[in-house]
Amino acid sequence: MTARQWIKSPKGYVLIAMVAYLLLASIGARDMKGILNGIIAVVASLAVDIIYCRIEKRKRLMLDGAIITGLIISLILSTATSWPIVAATAVIAILSKHLFVYRKKPVFNPAVFGLLLSALIFHTGQSWWGAFGNFPAWTLIFVALGGYPVTSRVNKYAQLFSFLGAFFALLVIMGYYDIGNISSAFRPPFINAALFFGFFMLTDPPTSPAKVKDQIIFGLLVAAAAAIIYGFFGGLTYLFIGLLLGNLYQLVKARASLNVSKKVRAKLDKADKMPV
Repeated sequence: MTARQWIKSPKGYVLIAMVAYLLLASIGARDMKGILNGIIAVVASLAVDIIYCRIEKRKRLMLDGAIITGLIISLILSTATSWPIVAATAVIAILSKHLFVYRKKPVFNPAVFGLLLSALIFHTGQSWWGAFGNFPAWTLIFVALGGYPVTSRVNKYAQLFSFLGAFFALLVIMGYYDIGNISSAFRPPFINAALFFGFFMLTDPPTSPAKVKDQIIFGLLVAAAAAIIYGFFGGLTYLFIGLLLGNLYQLVKARASLNVSKKVRAKLDKADKMPV
């Protein structure tokens, strides 16, 4: 693949958007700690990815995924997070990509897996500063401008709209019945988190379905889990738990489809061997 072809690929679009957000949000906040955390997360992600690929003696290294994972982690974690925890979060994310695999694809979204475990183990804070969570509401246009070509490139609009539609509709319903502090979900940084999550994490091709029908079911499932967790328990991990549950659903569905295919193939083989 040439450099021009790579730039037009989904990973190329995501990487350009992440770097742009890193620079814009850092300049806007006049705080370079985010860039430093970004470098640390990317270096840690690349180191683990390269070491693991060498151990498995892989002939071809695909390092762009590790760079994107590191950047996403640094854009979500608070800029006040210490560098060892930033690095540890990136290490957990990349290890999950290699350890939890089904049919040569990662089961869980690596960045989401790393961020969830980081929150549970290290109690890390998340500001979603790279999604402009600390800026005026109009800056959400940057998230949309970057997310539009990415979602279009991976053809995941059915998944994105089913997620966003169901997520906010469920929050409105829970707000009507006075369940949880729903009003905050429609203000920064929570609304920034939902949009950034929907555009750049939910749509990850290796860990989400390709068919439109499956995308809609996937988006609804993630939205329902995230909204219920947010409404009843609050906290910062509701989106991550929702997506990991969606990933598990995908795994169960894929295994069930494979088992059915094996049974059908076995019956056909048995029928071929029967005397005429």
